[in-house]
Amino acid sequence: MSTNHSSVKVTGMSRREAMRRGLCGTAGMLAAGSLGTNALAAPAKPKAKAKSVIQIFLWGGMSHNDTWDPKPEAGEDYMGEFMDVVNTNVNGIRLNALFPELAKQADKYSLIRGMTHGVNGHETAAYLMQTGHKSGGRLAYPSVGAIFTKFKEDQYKGIIPPYVVLTRAAGRFSEEGFLGPAYKPFATGGDPAAERFEVEGVVARGISDARQVARRELLGKMDTMGKAMASDSELVKAQEAKERAYELILGSGKEVFDLTKEKDELRDRYGRDNSGRRHTFGQECLAARRMVEAGVPYITISFPGGWDTHSRHFERMNVQCPQLDQGLAALLEDLSDRGLLDSTLVWCTGEFGRGPKVDWQPPWNGGRNHYGKAFTVLVAGGGFKGGHVVGSTDKVGAEPKERPVYPADLLGSIYQLAGIDSTAKLPHPLGLEAYVLDAEKEGMKSTGLLTEIM
Repeated sequence: MSTNHSSVKVTGMSRREAMRRGLCGTAGMLAAGSLGTNALAAPAKPKAKAKSVIQIFLWGGMSHNDTWDPKPEAGEDYMGEFMDVVNTNVNGIRLNALFPELAKQADKYSLIRGMTHGVNGHETAAYLMQTGHKSGGRLAYPSVGAIFTKFKEDQYKGIIPPYVVLTRAAGRFSEEGFLGPAYKPFATGGDPAAERFEVEGVVARGISDARQVARRELLGKMDTMGKAMASDSELVKAQEAKERAYELILGSGKEVFDLTKEKDELRDRYGRDNSGRRHTFGQECLAARRMVEAGVPYITISFPGGWDTHSRHFERMNVQCPQLDQGLAALLEDLSDRGLLDSTLVWCTGEFGRGPKVDWQPPWNGGRNHYGKAFTVLVAGGGFKGGHVVGSTDKVGAEPKERPVYPADLLGSIYQLAGIDSTAKLPHPLGLEAYVLDAEKEGMKSTGLLTEIM
């Protein structure tokens, strides 16, 4: 199904003020300041439900035509070898046939098929999709994860850092922005599909837990100065920091990253590759679920290998799509079974899509190029409804046909469901004026929050 969207110009107040009052809805920005007594009431502001967020970042850009917005009627020039589709458990929604597991879970997620921004550069598009701001200005804005770290720092007191990336950052910019290093994500490194998930700074290669404990005990015995100055306030703080670090390395924090605690049957459900090995992406998803249970506010999964498929496109898609299908479907089902999906917001997207028309010419020989004019985003949980499609693209997937959705609309919706004021002012070290989002001032397009699925 598709959702129509109309827009009514706001009068009498700024867009920021209108968004603050919750006036962005399915009918667009309701006229304010000139509303009469018979005017429609503003839609109720959705309740903040998202306690944690899992962002699956398909860096490099995933083709919408070949995945969640298939156009088999467009023919081989637009679909290549992917002419087959699969119906989902929601009437009217279909996916590429490489997504049979996600097809069974469509009632748990919604697809934004009208996503657009028109930017075709990796760095600039990634920055736009993860900050909601234009690149090239005088301010280097923080990413969504850094914003969460800032606004949730008084609520989250866990051992694990509040913003975690599995397994390496792929945003192509400094995610912390001007907020500074305290808001930089903790990149785990390692491989959760390996026999031992060697999390950087937590699980040391070649050193057993018993040896780590012995080292700690020996260091404690040798620290005569620390014992002599035990009442010094600065040393007390240092000791407390050391104890927190050891709790992460040897205690409850480390346990979160130990996937051997999970049943083999469940680990297998997150997916195996063609060689029969549990693939990294699926185990990243499982690790993310364990971090949600530990209360971590923001987790980013960077898809291993990326989706920058200029060449060998269909060959790579035949490998990566099944892995994405298995891991993401298992994550949604697992969160739902544990009663965590309502409070965990999951969103999955690249920085842009891939060109709707296959490039058959050398050197690409059947590849797809960067495409920011139209692509699809999957959202689930945390207050987002499942089983819906927002917007649509034209018959070949070249541009939005109805209900275009821009980065500020998507990120603003995520912030609202997490109880974060998207119009709030951010602390800049030089005192410069900066806001969580400010599409109007930056001259960017916006059609309003995604209230039709909130």
